[in-house]
This record gives sequence, structure tokens and C-alpha cells, in this order.
Amino acid sequence: MMLYPELSLYVGGRFLNGDGRPGQDVRDPATFDLLGRLPWATREDVDAALRAAHRAFQSWRRSSPMERSEVLRKAAALARERASEIGHGITLDNGKPLPEAVAEVLNAVEHIEWHAEECRRIYGRVVPSRNPAVRQLVVREPAGVCVAFSPWNFPFGQAMKKVVAAIGAGCTVVLKGPEESPSAIVAMARLFHDAGLPEGVFNIVWGVPSEISRQLIESPLVRVVSFTGSVPVGRHLAALAGSHMKRMNMELGGHAPVLVFDDADVEQAATLLARLKTRNAGQVCVSPSRFFVQAGIHDRFVASFADAMRGVKVGHGLEEGVQMGPLIHERRLQAIRELVDDAVQAGAQVLAGGGTLGERGHFHEPTVIANVPQHARVMREEPFGPLAALARFDTVDDALRLGNALPFGLAAYVFTQSIQTSTRVANELEAGMVNINHSGMAHPELPFGGVKDSGFGSEGGTESFDSFLVTKLITQI
Repeated sequence: MMLYPELSLYVGGRFLNGDGRPGQDVRDPATFDLLGRLPWATREDVDAALRAAHRAFQSWRRSSPMERSEVLRKAAALARERASEIGHGITLDNGKPLPEAVAEVLNAVEHIEWHAEECRRIYGRVVPSRNPAVRQLVVREPAGVCVAFSPWNFPFGQAMKKVVAAIGAGCTVVLKGPEESPSAIVAMARLFHDAGLPEGVFNIVWGVPSEISRQLIESPLVRVVSFTGSVPVGRHLAALAGSHMKRMNMELGGHAPVLVFDDADVEQAATLLARLKTRNAGQVCVSPSRFFVQAGIHDRFVASFADAMRGVKVGHGLEEGVQMGPLIHERRLQAIRELVDDAVQAGAQVLAGGGTLGERGHFHEPTVIANVPQHARVMREEPFGPLAALARFDTVDDALRLGNALPFGLAAYVFTQSIQTSTRVANELEAGMVNINHSGMAHPELPFGGVKDSGFGSEGGTESFDSFLVTKLITQI
């Protein structure tokens, strides 16, 4: 039986434990068992991390792309070796089933490997001059010290995407990871430490989020802010970063619409969507959450989807065959309860689930509510849990109006066999990512990001390094 790892800060190449620092308990959301104690950084620790990153940047910015690539490749190889161990820690402090946790680690490994290759291809260009005696160069240089804030729902994967893009670009990083699910972040530090990353290039701090974020963002040593999380927190941090003229990328919340048309493969769509809806207990920013089904197949789809949701096995993530674990904390459980109650009071019908499970743990049944009116809270507020809200529509125009009705624009899903319908809907949906008849957004070679209130900037794809690079013109005679 693997043990839960010891938790620490990582500053200037050193792991720092409690040593009288304040901290917090970390508990298993499935059992409430105490897993460990997470030390919080003092103001002095945060300043030390910033100074370490600033010192390291002076040399790392000039490092060869080949050197950066080699370190990232070593980290990727170590992560593959340790995937089961890291995944076990994620299951304990996050709750997701072990196969999902290990898959998160292995997907992150692909991101490390991809960035290890692509960081060798950060090219500039020569611009032909109007004067033959003049040479004109455009070069891309690392922006500086980056502070990154990563969420608890994918503690290893989300943080890794930010860190490897920044490191590959030649930046240094101070990361504030999720206090609810910290083991994967400490594992990241050990990976980079063992891979030979120079001290100070990567640092981790923990603490009261509002206090830590303000100290990091306001520091004059910081040049880039990268955040993944909720829209309200993202707005606050963006305002703070903007007031200090910091470069930013923001991957914020979604409330992904699903448009299921009359000519869709109903059973295939229902099965896939039930799997996506219950992945990580629905605590996924791109989780399908507003389901709009065309009238001709509405009843058939609803029946098939509800059956699929009822068949999901819920339990502790280390148990064999479990497909969905608990929610991360009591606040999420209470939020789902309130959304279900509000929808029922508004006239919706509960077709599957609807309640909590067990005496211990933050477990909620996979839940389907149908005939949900548009004024219900669940149609306007992202549930971030195993709750699917369904309503019907008649025409393509209706579907687009409903799909685009909110200020969010991260992911969207479309199910149709019509090229004409899929083309029009893909063009007109206000979303950063549109999935047609499947889900395919997690690959490192693809950009991941949203529009409108769902943020700006992309992680992954050739756009991955953009937030961490500045463009410089050199003109010489």
C-alpha cells in the first residue's frame, strides 16, 4: 500500500517542511481521513521564492533550447516511471478514480514531451529591408519571472501545462498550486529537481490564496501571470495584474452547451456524454452541463442518457471498478444540492440521482434533471459537479440562441450527422473549442482556451509559448 507523500514548499532548489510555519490539514474527500499537513509559506518564503526565480532567470533566459529540452525530457521519463505513485496521491487528496488519476499524469507527460520538442522551434524571422544596407530581425525572448496559479480538479495536468511552457520558453516560475490537492505539485517539484533543473527555475508556495496571490502579482520581479480557475477569481486577478501591467493568460470557467440534433446517433451520444459528465465527478471546466436536445429525439435521448448515468459506479477512487469518486469538499456538495432544489422548484423533473450518497465522504449521485426552464439557476451557473440539465429545442436557430446565451465560451459539444448543420453550428457557436460527435481537446498539440468570460490565451498547440515570450525588433545598419 502506497503512503501519502510528505508535503513541503520548494524554494530555490530546497524542500522546506513545517518548521513552525502555519499550515492546514489535507484530508481524503471520500473518507475525511487525515492524509497530511501542508505548510504555508510565510511572506519571507514568498519573497525568497521570487528572488530565487529572478536570480535563476538571469542565466536560464540564456540557456540553449537544447538544454531546456533535455531537462524536460528527463522530467517526462521520470513522470512515466512514477505515474502510479503520483496518481495514487491524486486519488487520495482529490478523490478521482485511480485510473483517471494515472491517465491525468500520463497525459501531462505528453505535454512535457511535446514542449520539450517545440521549445527547440521558437523561431524569429528576418524581414526584408527597404534599404539593402539595413538588417531587420524579429526575435522572441523569454518574458521573465512567471507566477502561476493552478486548480485542484486536475492538480498535476493543469499545473504542468503552465510550467513546461514557461520553462521551455526560458522563463522561471513560482507556482501556487491547489491547497486542497497538493501532493501532485510536490511530486512535480521532485521530478524537476531529480531531472537536474537549475535551482530557482521552479518554485512552489502555499498559503491563503488571496494573500499569496496579491504578494506574488504585485512583486516588481514578476512579468507574467498565468491562472486557471473560476471566473470571479480570474476577474479579480486579471484586474490586479492589469494594474501592474503584467502579461496574462486566463483559463476560466465554462458552462458547456451540448446540442443534440434529430439526426444524431442517440445511443452513442448518450453513452459518451454520460462518461464525460461524470469524469472527475463533473468537476471539469469543459464538462458538458447544459444539454439542448432537438424535439424529434428528445424523449429517446433523455431515456438513454438517464440510464447511462444511473449505471455509473460511485465509490472511493481506490476501489476496483469505481467510475466516479467524491466531490472535492462540502461546498461543492452543497452547491449541487441547491441547484437541484432550485430547478425542481422551477418545474424541472429529476430523472436520475438527485441526492447525496453514504454517511462519509462528499458523494453525490450522478444526476439528470429534464425540462429545465432557462431561468433556473443551473442554466446560468456552472454546476461543476455530476449534474446534467436538459431542455428541448426545435430549430438550429433555437440551438444557437440557447448555446450562446451565457457570457461563458470555453467548450461546446455538437452531435449531428449533417455536414451542413455541423459547419454552421461550429462557425456560429461562441466557444474557444467545439467538439463534433466526440470529445478531443486534451492533446498537447492543440490549443486549449476560451473566449468571452472564459478567459484569453491558449495552453497547448503552437500558441502555447505566446504568453511567456516577448517580441523584439532589431534593426541594424
